[in-house]
Amino acid sequence: MKIAVEGCMHGDLDNVYKTIAEFERAENTKIDLLICCGDFQAVRNQKDLQSLNVKPKYRHMNTFWKYYSGQEVAPIPTVFIGGNHEASNYLWELYYGGWAAPNIYFLGFAGVIKFGNIRIGGLSGIYNARHYKLGHFERPPYNESDIRSIYHVREYDVYRLLQIEEPIDIFLSHDWPIGITDCGNWRELVQKKPFFEKEIRDRALGSKPAAELLEKLKPLYWFSAHLHCKFAALVQHGDGGPVTKFLALDKCLPGRKFLQVIEIQSDPGPFEIEYDEEWLAITRIFNSAFPATSRPADLRSVQVEKDDSRRWVRNRLEASGTKPFAFARTAPCYDPSQPNANGHAPELYRNPQTEALLQLLELPYLLDDSSASREQSYYSSSLSRGSYSESNEDIPIDDVDELEELAAANDEELVTE
Repeated sequence: MKIAVEGCMHGDLDNVYKTIAEFERAENTKIDLLICCGDFQAVRNQKDLQSLNVKPKYRHMNTFWKYYSGQEVAPIPTVFIGGNHEASNYLWELYYGGWAAPNIYFLGFAGVIKFGNIRIGGLSGIYNARHYKLGHFERPPYNESDIRSIYHVREYDVYRLLQIEEPIDIFLSHDWPIGITDCGNWRELVQKKPFFEKEIRDRALGSKPAAELLEKLKPLYWFSAHLHCKFAALVQHGDGGPVTKFLALDKCLPGRKFLQVIEIQSDPGPFEIEYDEEWLAITRIFNSAFPATSRPADLRSVQVEKDDSRRWVRNRLEASGTKPFAFARTAPCYDPSQPNANGHAPELYRNPQTEALLQLLELPYLLDDSSASREQSYYSSSLSRGSYSESNEDIPIDDVDELEELAAANDEELVTE
C-alpha cells in the first residue's frame, strides 16, 4: 500500500492533489491513501471562517468548499486530523469522526479506523496544560477565548486512546510528542528554526500527552505537522523493542517539504475506510463519562469491560456493516457568485452521520448539551478575570505562523540596520 503523508493542509486541497497526481505520473504508480496531519481547514462557507482561529489576513475560503459542495471529488481516499487552525464548528459536528466531504474522512477529536488491514489512529488539536483536564465546554458561536481553546487536547480523549491494546500501524498528531527531538538531528533543526532551541533545551517543545501515547501505543509510524518543517526521528522502545518511525512535514507551499510517500505492507486491495471494532467498543464504554461542560471527566467511575463491549459492537457491525455512514451535507455551500452570503455567526448543526453512529452504538447525543453553553460564558469570563494565568502553566508553541512572522520581521530589521 502506498500512502502519501501531508503536513499542514491549510485548505489547499487542489494543490496537494495536483502534486500527488504529478508524482503518480512521474513514478508510474498509484497512491492508495492521503493522510493529512492537521490544519486541514474544512471551511464550507463564510460562516465557518468565523470559527477559524487565524488572523483576518489569513482568513480565506481556499478550496475545501469545492469538495464539500460536490464541484470536485477527492481523487484518492483522504484521512485527516484537526490542528489549531480549523473550522472548529464543523469538526465539532463530527466529534466521533466522519466524512467531511465525499472521500475525505475526519478521524474525530480522537479516533481509530481501518484502511484495508492497516489501523490508523489519531489525536486532533494541540496540547495546552491550562485546558487539558477540562471538559469540552466550547460551543459555537465561539467567543475570543473559546475559539483558542476548542482545539486544545483534552485528557478524556487521550485516556480513551490509552485503552487501545491491539497494534496501531500509523498514528497522527498535529503537534510533536515532547522529547521526540532527542531521537533525531535537533541541532540541524534549530539551524533552520532557531526559535525552537530554548524549548528543546527546556524539554518544552511538543505535547506531553502525545509522548505518553507514543510510549504506550508504539506504532510503526507516527506523523505530525504544526511546526512547519520536515523532521525525522527513530524511536527505539526499550532494548530490542519495536521502533517507531517519526516524521513531521511542512505546510503546503512551493519549495517546502510538505509531502512524503511511504509504502507499507498490507493485504491486497481494494482498500476502504472502515470502522474499527476495538475503538467503537472504547467509545461506547467511555461515552457515559463524556465531559460536556468545563468539569473534568470522571474517568474513575467508568466500568471497563472491553470484552463484553467488543462482542456487542461486533454483533452490531455484522448486522449493519463496517463502512462509515454516508456523507451528509449540513451547512450551506459557499457560492463564489455571492461571496458574502453566509457571513453571520456559525450555527450548531446536528450531523446525521454522528446521529447515526450514536444510534448504532445506542448512545445519547451529547454534543449540544445546553449546560455546556451556560458554563461557556462563565469559564470564558473567569479567564478574562485572571483565574487562569499563562505565567504558571506550560504554554507550548501555539501559532507557528506568528513565530515565523516575528522571526522574518527581526531578520528584516537586521538587514536594514
